[in-house]
Amino acid sequence: MSTNVETPSSAMESVKWLVAIVLLAGAVVGNHMFADQSVLLRAIGVVVAIAAGLAIASQTAKGRTFLTFAKEARIEVRKVIWPTRQETIHTTLIVMVATAIMALILWGLDGILFRAVGFLTGLEI
Repeated sequence: MSTNVETPSSAMESVKWLVAIVLLAGAVVGNHMFADQSVLLRAIGVVVAIAAGLAIASQTAKGRTFLTFAKEARIEVRKVIWPTRQETIHTTLIVMVATAIMALILWGLDGILFRAVGFLTGLEI
């Protein structure tokens, strides 16, 4: 049994999350309100607001936990041995052939069962 006990969030953590959410919502609302402005200026404003919101969110406990997780996930992805193009093509062809064979088997089985049920019930469709 796990004995992990979460400590209640401090008031500062809540304030940080509130500011981050307000910045993200402000990016959306501001983009809509300033629709008559230059697209470039709006895009820069949205990017800056989102970056600021994410920077503030990353300073919280959950934000730091997420950043640690993202870094560890990136390290694990680097360890993966990705298949070559030739291996991918061969695997894809094997899956397609196996799928076609199973489709034919199920189609034949369906036809046989359909005729058997029709014969047993006397209903011909």
